[in-house]
Amino acid sequence: MASTVVAVGLTTAAAGLAGCYVLQAMKHIEPQVKYVFQSLPKSGFSGSYYRGGFESKMTKREATLILGVSPTANKGKIRQDLKINEAKDLLEGQAKKLSKCMTNFQFILAYVYEY
Repeated sequence: MASTVVAVGLTTAAAGLAGCYVLQAMKHIEPQVKYVFQSLPKSGFSGSYYRGGFESKMTKREATLILGVSPTANKGKIRQDLKINEAKDLLEGQAKKLSKCMTNFQFILAYVYEY
């Protein structure tokens, strides 16, 4: 009975660890996935979106409010702000993904060694 529990626990831990490695190995498709998620409409629950109505034709003021940049910002500044946000999201996403995998793995190991 105890050996079965240990075997199931070790198998589950190995599957979790393998899943983490698979997620890390699939980084080559990350740009395509990121592009798809960026093209999806933003959630209405984020709180940082432009809450105003839309004109029939977008004005410069409306575009700057939606992007969250200054109305006098030049193309370089707009691109720089967007790239900084993109880099921040990328690094935060990788850190969260790795942290979550390791936390799950540690929990499984603690459970296995408890028996």
